[in-house]
Amino acid sequence: MFTIYNNGNVGFRSTADNLYELKNVEELSSTRLKPDEGFIQQFNNKKDQGQKESNENAIEQYKKMANIDTLEPVYQVKDIMTRNCIYIDAQSTIEEAYNSLKDLDINQMPVVSFSKKIIAMINKEHILYLLMDDIENSKYTLKKKLNDLYLDEVITADPISDIRRVAKVMIDLKLDAIPIVDENDILQGIVSKTDIIKAISSIPHMQLWS
Repeated sequence: MFTIYNNGNVGFRSTADNLYELKNVEELSSTRLKPDEGFIQQFNNKKDQGQKESNENAIEQYKKMANIDTLEPVYQVKDIMTRNCIYIDAQSTIEEAYNSLKDLDINQMPVVSFSKKIIAMINKEHILYLLMDDIENSKYTLKKKLNDLYLDEVITADPISDIRRVAKVMIDLKLDAIPIVDENDILQGIVSKTDIIKAISSIPHMQLWS
């Protein structure tokens, strides 16, 4: 199951197949200091009705479509994700976000609310865009709080998502990492390209795609 959040609000929650049907899903909106209209198409969601059965059925259907041996165990992202991932509170400033990224030598990290609910992802490119957009007032911009920004929509997956599905979405949509959230939208961890590569190299006979 994949979800798209728009500044903390759920705009889409469904399977990977429906994710690919979203128009312009690869053209996520730019980071802005003021809100603008988004592109996310709204989907009817029945989250609380038969979610477990739906997930199990989706896994079986996917395995049949992909010609995967149904006797082989399905590996889920919860088995490979980085649980104690680095994140930053939305009350932090742009400058604090930049310093964290620099000091920790990482390119991006999740932005969360005080209850650790996912809001967005912030990266060095976002920050550079903001500074270049108003170079004369860069010092003022750095003091802006993250929750004053209109951040990019962020795609997430749930902990029981099939590793192969997540890997395919990351490749197709050119994502370096996907935050992992639970049914309450609370950050549980993150899966990066490095995590996927490690999984492929360490899980024996792991089938990818036919």
